[in-house]
Amino acid sequence: MVVSVLEEMRIKDLGVIDDAIVELSTGFTAVTGETGAGKTMVVTSLGLLLGGRADAALVRAGAATAVVEGRISLPPGAPAAHRAEEAGAELDEGALLISRTVSAEGRSRAYVGGRSVPAGLLTELADELVAVHGQTDQQGLLRPARQREALDRYAGEAVAGPLAGYREAYRRLRDVSAELAELTTLARERRQEADLLRFGLEEIAAAEPRPGEDGELAAEAARLGHAEALASAAATAHGALAGDPADPSGVDAGELVGGAHRALEAVRGHDPALAELADRLAEVHILLSDVAGELASYADGLDADPLRLAAVEERRATLAHLIRKYGGGPEETAAGDGCSALLVWAEGSAARLAELEGDDERIAELTAERDALRAELSVLAQRLSDARAEAAKRFGEAVTEELTQLAMAHARIEVALRHTDAALPAEGIEVGGRTVAYGPHGVDEVELLLAPHPGATARPIAKGASGGELSRVMLAIEVVFAGSAPVPTYLFDEVDAGVGGKAAVEIGRRLAKLADSAQVVVVTHLPQVAAFADRHLVVEKTSDGSVTRSGVQSVHGEGRVRELSRMLAGQEDSALARAHAEELLATAARLGRRG
Repeated sequence: MVVSVLEEMRIKDLGVIDDAIVELSTGFTAVTGETGAGKTMVVTSLGLLLGGRADAALVRAGAATAVVEGRISLPPGAPAAHRAEEAGAELDEGALLISRTVSAEGRSRAYVGGRSVPAGLLTELADELVAVHGQTDQQGLLRPARQREALDRYAGEAVAGPLAGYREAYRRLRDVSAELAELTTLARERRQEADLLRFGLEEIAAAEPRPGEDGELAAEAARLGHAEALASAAATAHGALAGDPADPSGVDAGELVGGAHRALEAVRGHDPALAELADRLAEVHILLSDVAGELASYADGLDADPLRLAAVEERRATLAHLIRKYGGGPEETAAGDGCSALLVWAEGSAARLAELEGDDERIAELTAERDALRAELSVLAQRLSDARAEAAKRFGEAVTEELTQLAMAHARIEVALRHTDAALPAEGIEVGGRTVAYGPHGVDEVELLLAPHPGATARPIAKGASGGELSRVMLAIEVVFAGSAPVPTYLFDEVDAGVGGKAAVEIGRRLAKLADSAQVVVVTHLPQVAAFADRHLVVEKTSDGSVTRSGVQSVHGEGRVRELSRMLAGQEDSALARAHAEELLATAARLGRRG
């Protein structure tokens, strides 16, 4: 992997990095420098390159952008290469080119294989390319939840399979329990709602409304209420059209139109225009005769019936009451559609009532389903717990073996799995003959225990280890993780903090061994660790009085001795420090690493 930091990039108090190129070659690379400098340059640059949060503070004041680029060699068929190609990226002779730019305004852009991609893709690729382990991980692993996650990660598919099945059953049980709780808790309210619906439906059924009936009744009420006026108007109109038999001197419109038609009919043969007018007068005469006949029938059939009017008004009042109570609003009522809206309400309410009346049956179904799911969850929880117990044994043995190589030959790591009894039987599930509390991750409480020497009682690592021991325990755990879920590159960020002397030498040797099968980058301030590296990079600061700049250079031979001397005694030219540095390099070479 080659990472280059282009243009001008400010990283917190590190200063300015101008066109620095850091080549992280295969094997063990140690990064050292002034306090915080190496860590900031390598970790922050890699973090940006692999999807970390962009921050405008990383850009030097006055500069437009900061750019980080990387060239990562990938084996054929690597998952990261496949994912990058899916995003449209192209590999360059088996290498994946990645870059990230950050503008002074805080905007960032990511590029993979020449294609612009979301920063989230870099995060996906990071999972396949680099595993970062640092002091933050040490503190995180002190929490029980993180310890459970660590064990599950170590176990791999042996736990992932049962855990997926358990989580699905847990989700279904949670949904069923929530619905059951709603039905039982709200039973009173639902019964009240059912009673109201039932009463309303009974009222409507008793009234037997018809669609549009309210409009029809309104028209009939208006007709009956004005019967005398309507009859008088019809009689007057009929007399005007057909004459009044009681008044021989009266003139009817029909006879006048008939006389006009006869006058034109006599001479229609002499002029087609006049013949057309004669035809039209004939149509008018026929129409007047029809209307006069209908007016006579209307007047004869019209009956001012007070009893019928009272019945109509009573029916209208009944329907209006129901419409106001259950039907539509003023618009539907004014348009005479209140009964239609009333029937729509009745149809929906009948469906809702059927649903509410089925609560008892639904509660019984849900109760049976809940009990079946709890039984299923008990089986899955036991299977998951058994898988974790088997993985815990292997994990404890593997970490203990690593500790023997980190100057803790008599220490022992155990992974304890515990179950907590449920406060109430209904709140737990049966596992191993006990009713225990459960959650989305199972019934197991995972805790890492350390017995630092024979005869000592294993205690939680947060309480049973000193600072230096804790660093070694965490390094051992990280190395075990590295073996169980290998990725091409591992970055260890000062995991050797709090360690010195012989333990530091053993840490360096262990990291060097890990580098036999992977690319290992270690940010360290311990010369005992740096001496075991295949490649030694030094981050240095320079200042012209106004601007502080940082650069990276690879040291070897005399330059490496001077850097180790500085790390040992703070004096590059001290004869004793130089002798000690040379001795460290010789020890590393004797133990199988290049000096």
